[in-house]
Order: sequence, then structure tokens, then C-alpha cells
Amino acid sequence: MVLWLIGMMGSGKTSVGETVASALGLSFIDTDMLITSVSARSIPEIWQEDGEESFRELERQMIASAAGSGPAVVATGGGVVLDRENIERMRSSGLVVWLSASPRALEERIGRAGGRPLLAEGAPVDRLKALLEERLSRYSEAAHIEIPTDDRTIDEIASDVIGQWTAS
Repeated sequence: MVLWLIGMMGSGKTSVGETVASALGLSFIDTDMLITSVSARSIPEIWQEDGEESFRELERQMIASAAGSGPAVVATGGGVVLDRENIERMRSSGLVVWLSASPRALEERIGRAGGRPLLAEGAPVDRLKALLEERLSRYSEAAHIEIPTDDRTIDEIASDVIGQWTAS
């Protein structure tokens, strides 16, 4: 069974995922890191050279790979829920935990959007609000459990995730 972490960029998926995987003695997989490793390019390079559609195809492949990897904690990209195939694959292969956060908290964590193609134009907080609005129903549909992350430490969030994992 896979423990999937979904949520917006800056919600803590990678940091929480590494902490949870270490505590549970499971492998940790970050799908964005897999994409950059497989393609030998950064995510901004993929977006610029090939476009969002090519990136999403690579993401779909990494989700399929992670779903078949055996017990693991997987941090996904923020837009993973835009693809219904990803949602179905994640829900059928494990527990999907949505790390939710307000646009304010996301902006504080991300800073000035270095290396984030979706935040390259306009004010980051406005773009984050729009992206969150666009994705909210998909996160809700994909998640078995929602864990709010605003004003909480990585360890507090990880503890909640571990509690949900062991209860499932």
C-alpha cells in the first residue's frame, strides 16, 4: 500500500513525506524528483521546452510507477489531481492524504517562486489563490483524508499523517 501526499506547491508534501517515511521505515518517492531524474531536465525546462501537456504525461508515468512500487510514501506534484487517471490510480493503490494550506501560508513557504513555472507571472499569492480555487474540488475528490497545515510544524503534520496511516 502506498501513502500518497497531495496538495498545492508549498503545502509540505516533500518535507512531511521524508519525515513520515523515515519514521515508518518506508521508501520515500518524490514524483517531481523522479521526473527530473528520468528526463535529465528541470521542471521549468520541461515546461518551457515541451509544455505542460508533456510534463503531465511524465507525471502520469511516475504515478503509475510509484503505484506499483510497493509500500512507500509518495509526494506528488501539486497538479497531479488534474488528471482523473492519477486520482483513480492513487485511490486504488493506497491512502491519499491532502495536505491543505491557505494561499497566505503557501506564499510564505514558497517565497518568490523560484523554479515554479505556474507562479512565473503575476503576484504569487494571487496566482496561488486562483490555482487553489481551480483545484479544490479535485483535491477533495482525490483525498481519503485532509490534514490542514497552516501554522503547524513539519513534525506536527507528520504525526497526524502517521496516525491516519496506522489507523487505516
